[in-house]
Amino acid sequence: MSTVLVVTEQKYDAQKNAALSRISLEALAAGQALAASLGAECAAAVLGDSSAASELTSKALSRVYLLEHPLLKQYTPDAYNKALEQLIRATSPAWVLFPHTYQVRDYAPALAARFGQSLISDVIAIRPGPTFVRQLFQGKLNAEYHRAVSDSTPGFISVQAGSFRVEDLQPGTAAIEAFPVELADADIRTKPSEPFRESAQTVDLAAAPVIVSVGRGIREQENMPLVESLAQALGAELAASRPICDAGWLPIERQVGSSGHTVAPRLYLAVGISGAIQHLVGMKGSKTIIAINKDENAPIFEVADYGIVGDLFEIVPELTKAINSAKS
Repeated sequence: MSTVLVVTEQKYDAQKNAALSRISLEALAAGQALAASLGAECAAAVLGDSSAASELTSKALSRVYLLEHPLLKQYTPDAYNKALEQLIRATSPAWVLFPHTYQVRDYAPALAARFGQSLISDVIAIRPGPTFVRQLFQGKLNAEYHRAVSDSTPGFISVQAGSFRVEDLQPGTAAIEAFPVELADADIRTKPSEPFRESAQTVDLAAAPVIVSVGRGIREQENMPLVESLAQALGAELAASRPICDAGWLPIERQVGSSGHTVAPRLYLAVGISGAIQHLVGMKGSKTIIAINKDENAPIFEVADYGIVGDLFEIVPELTKAINSAKS
């Protein structure tokens, strides 16, 4: 039986404890879906940390390959490429999937090239065939890619954050299988520094189930409490389009769009957002989208499941009032 191999990625906390990143779990969901459509098995690979591998033993996977080696404890493209090349040649998967992260962008194209293939990157959907959909020109166009693979030439895919849902990840049982890796110091051409750690953030928009997002239709910073009250009533995280964050009305960590976060909550409520393509790229994977805008021709309505045409300064207070009344 053919196999879909999903290569995962860890994140580290301040104490250097490893855990699988959310986008890795999304990639696993994509891998399971692809495997099901092909009648194939889905397996996972974890590089460098056994604690992260243990997270996958409760998922529906044929096996979890653990690649441990002193030279894999810190990321380098040379070590990752050589280790994964050995695993792929030994197991001959039909497809290799990655989460689309900065690290994957660094090494995966070179890994694909070792097999005479190219990486189909930033995939947002997988259709029967299989056909892989990715966006061009900041989401203005969708492109479809389809190609057959042989047992000796796997296909290489990376999936965009928020395009597949962690909730769709199928539970099960999986055994961890140690895969021996041969690496030498001479294989590594770069010297790794300490892992980059982002500054502490107050919100993880990618994990938020409900988001209220505000755009320039709010007009003034003094009007921000209007949407803050709505977010509080819904138990939602507050987010924004780029102009709001550029103006300093909300911190940059709350920006949604091509230059901010890609999100896919159960509910995305867009208030006063016209729907520039740069913003739509970051949120149109949301399960349900509600838009409030006074312009009936605003692009946001093209992706919205429900649209309210009207003055947000009249609608939002009434909506907040109704939600609070329903909760009491």
